[in-house]
Amino acid sequence: MYIEKQFTKEDIDHYLYLLAREYKKRNRKSKHVELILVGGASVLLNYGFRDMTTDIDAMILADAVMKEAIMAVAENEDIPDGWLNADFQRSASFSNALVRNSSYYKTYANILEVRTVKDEYLIAMKLVSGRNYKRDLSDIAGIIKSCRAEGREITFEMIDKAVVDLYGKWDDNVTDYTRAFLGELLNTPDLSDIYDNIKEDEDRNKAIRLSDLKKTNEKEYM
Repeated sequence: MYIEKQFTKEDIDHYLYLLAREYKKRNRKSKHVELILVGGASVLLNYGFRDMTTDIDAMILADAVMKEAIMAVAENEDIPDGWLNADFQRSASFSNALVRNSSYYKTYANILEVRTVKDEYLIAMKLVSGRNYKRDLSDIAGIIKSCRAEGREITFEMIDKAVVDLYGKWDDNVTDYTRAFLGELLNTPDLSDIYDNIKEDEDRNKAIRLSDLKKTNEKEYM
């Protein structure tokens, strides 16, 4: 049975440091490289409402040597080969504009600069994804709630600008349901109960989805 790898914030920092070391060993020119983390990894690094993620999605702005370094970390640490991947770049939430709308996080081993997408730009990505069986909707609520706690109110105008910056327009990118959901969040002073309820719904929907996939696979091999 396949078991998802769970990454904590500490895990991400540790593996990125090891990645920087592995890349440095393989690159004699010590060429500076960048990663831009999005999704659950960016949530873990920037906020405190989640404990772990099963995905470390990134834009990998590096040469082929980086792929070798990623595989080396996986082998040495006994973690999945795709522990760091750019699969999201084939999804609707990807945009080339993420590069200029990312924020500096940390440099590892003086060679690997890591940036993240956060706040209204991460919300914009989550709005486009809008999956009710992942952490897209609860992450939106969590980001708004966390920013409020720090005295940084995220407004619709800020999110609107982020959506336009990344995707050009709302139409065909954000569903009416997800946009209405965002409006409800922005007009609710205390998001604690809403956040918990959304998480429960996502967990339930994920369980149903996994059960359906299992039944489908079983039928295929009957």
